[in-house]
Amino acid sequence: MNTGTEIIFPEKFWQLNFIAFLWHAIFFSLASSFMDVGTVIPSMLIKAGGSSLHLGLLTAIMLGGSSLFQLVFAGFLLSKPRKKGYLLWGINLRVISLFGLALLFFSSLNLADATIIGMVFVLITIFSLSGAFANVSYVDILGKSVLSEKRKKFFSLKQVISSIGVLSSAAAVRELLKNYAYPFNYAVVFLMASLLLLIASLGFWSIHEVRTEAAPRQKPGNFLMMIPAEIKKNRNLKYYLLVINSLGLGLGLLPFTILYAKKQFGLRYEMIGNFLLLRTVGMLITGLILYYLSRKFVYRNLLKFSMIAAIMIPLLCIILRNDEEMYQMIFILAGVFAATYRTAMSGVLLEISNNENRAFYTGMSGAGNILTAVFPITAGWLIPVIGFRSLFLSITAIMLLSYSVIRKLRCESPG
Repeated sequence: MNTGTEIIFPEKFWQLNFIAFLWHAIFFSLASSFMDVGTVIPSMLIKAGGSSLHLGLLTAIMLGGSSLFQLVFAGFLLSKPRKKGYLLWGINLRVISLFGLALLFFSSLNLADATIIGMVFVLITIFSLSGAFANVSYVDILGKSVLSEKRKKFFSLKQVISSIGVLSSAAAVRELLKNYAYPFNYAVVFLMASLLLLIASLGFWSIHEVRTEAAPRQKPGNFLMMIPAEIKKNRNLKYYLLVINSLGLGLGLLPFTILYAKKQFGLRYEMIGNFLLLRTVGMLITGLILYYLSRKFVYRNLLKFSMIAAIMIPLLCIILRNDEEMYQMIFILAGVFAATYRTAMSGVLLEISNNENRAFYTGMSGAGNILTAVFPITAGWLIPVIGFRSLFLSITAIMLLSYSVIRKLRCESPG
C-alpha cells in the first residue's frame, strides 16, 4: 500500500499538473507510432539488412537494457529533491537521437549497410537510455503531482487519449511507409517523431513540482545492496518484480512475430503498416473499456487478463502461420496485451510505493528486469538453431508461470 502522506498543494496546481501530463500524453501518443519499438524500429532494422541476432540485441537494448540502467539513474536521482530538469534533459536527448535517425536515413544511400546498422545501434541506445533516465523522473513527479484518488482516472483517460492519438498517427505512418521508397520513408517517419516528441515535452515546462526530502546519493553497488532488504520488507515489491520478469516478456516477443512474418509471407510495407494499425486498434478498444471501468477494475485481475492475451499471441503465430490475413489479426491481441499490462503495472508501482521511495522502486523495477533484457538476445541467437515454433512454445510456458505470482499480489481495492 502507498503509505506516503499526500502533499499539501494549491488546488489550481493539482489541476495544472493534471493538464500538463495530459498534454504530454496527447503529443507523445502522436509521436509514438512514428517511433514504435514494437513494429517501426524492428522493421527498419530488418529492412536495413539486420539478422535475427541484430534484432534480438536491439530489442534487448530498447526493452531490457534501458530498464536495467534505471538502477544507475535512480541511484543518482534519488538524491535530487526536484527532478523536473532531469526529466526535460532525458526527453530532449530522445528528440536529438530521433532527429539523428532521420538524418541517417536521408543520407543512407551513400552509406554501407554495416555503417547504417552500426549507427542505428548507437542512436537507438541513446534513445533508449535517455528514455530510462526520463522515466525515473516522470514516475516520481507524476506520483506527487496527481492526487491519489485521481490516478485511476488519469491512467484510464491517458490510455484513451493515447490510443486515439496512436491510431491517427499509425494511419499516417502506414501511408508514409507505403508511399515513400526506402530509405526516405523511414527518414520522414523519424523526422516526424522528433518534432512531435519535442512538442510533447512542452507540457512538462508548466509542471509545478514540489520539493521533497532527498535521500543520500547512492552508488549502483550500494543501491543493489539495498534491494534485498526492501524486497523483504515489502512482499508486493517481490511479486511486482516477478511479474515483470515473466509476463513482461510478452513485450519483447513482438519484434520476433514480425521477423516470423517476413519468413512466412515476406515483409511488405503495407503489411508493416497493418501491423501497427491493428495493434493500435487493440489498444484503443482496450483503453475505452478500461476508462469506462476505471472505478471498478482491480490491478491484479487486469494482470490476469493481460496474461491470457499474452500467451495467446505466440500460440496463434504457430496456428496461423500459413494464413497471411489472419496472422495480421494477431496484432490486435498484441495491442490488448500492451494496454492492459502497462496500465496495470503503472498503477501497481504507484500503489506499492510512496513519495519518498518511488524513484527507488522505479530503479528497482529496472534492476529486476533481468529476463526482459536477456530474452531478446537469447531468442535472436536461438532462432536459427531451434526455430520459431520452439521459441514461441517456450515463451508461452514462461509467461504462464506469472499466474501464481499475480494471485499473491495485494496492492489496492477498487474505486
